[in-house]
Parts: sequence; structure tokens; C-alpha cells
Amino acid sequence: MSMPLSEDEERILNEIEDQLYESDPALAREVSETTVYTHPLRNLKWSIAGFIAAAVVMILTLSTSYLLSFIGFLGMLGSALSLERNVRHLGRTGIQQAVQAGRGSAFRQTFGSTTAKMRERFQRGEQGRP
Repeated sequence: MSMPLSEDEERILNEIEDQLYESDPALAREVSETTVYTHPLRNLKWSIAGFIAAAVVMILTLSTSYLLSFIGFLGMLGSALSLERNVRHLGRTGIQQAVQAGRGSAFRQTFGSTTAKMRERFQRGEQGRP
């Protein structure tokens, strides 16, 4: 079990954080945005893109060149292995967090702008009435 911080400890940590933001804002932003799962997630996205690209190459060149199709197959195999390795590195917790973060941001993007537009229309309608 962890103990909560005292007021003095919280104040000291806030001062250190403020000093970090003042002295090196780029580092502070990078540290706040980076997690343990950032690198494997990025590799996972590239693996999926590579798999799709290699599959397209394999399908498109199957009737014209068996060598290029085989290279596409090898690309698919390499991407699949990379995908599997990164999924193992993420683990169940990392995948769940990534899915929840993706759902939340997509949900906010979709419905956040819609609700803002509805509010604006409602406010304009209220302002136009006598």
C-alpha cells in the first residue's frame, strides 16, 4: 500500500514540476506524453501498415511476377512476427489501455464537436428570439 503525500511533499513536487516546465518545456511535454506503451504501440501500428502493404504487393504481383509476390509474402511474414512481438510486449494491460484511450478520443472527437455545434445553434436561436 502506498501512503498519500503530505502537503509539504505535494508542494515540493509541484515546485519541481513548475521548474521543469520553465527550464525545459519540450522535455516536460515529452515526459508527460510518453508511457511504457508508447514505443510498442507505435511499432504495432507500423507492423499493421507493413502487413497490409505487403499483402497488397503480393496480391497485385501474383499474376505477373512470382518473385515479387514471394517478397510480398516475406514482408507479410516479417510484419506478422513484428506484430506478435509487440503485442506480447504490450501485454493484456497495455492493449486494454490502448483500446480505452482510442475509444475515448474517438468518442470525444465524434460527439464532442457535435455537442459543441448543437450548443452554438441553440445559443444563436435563443439570441435571435425577442
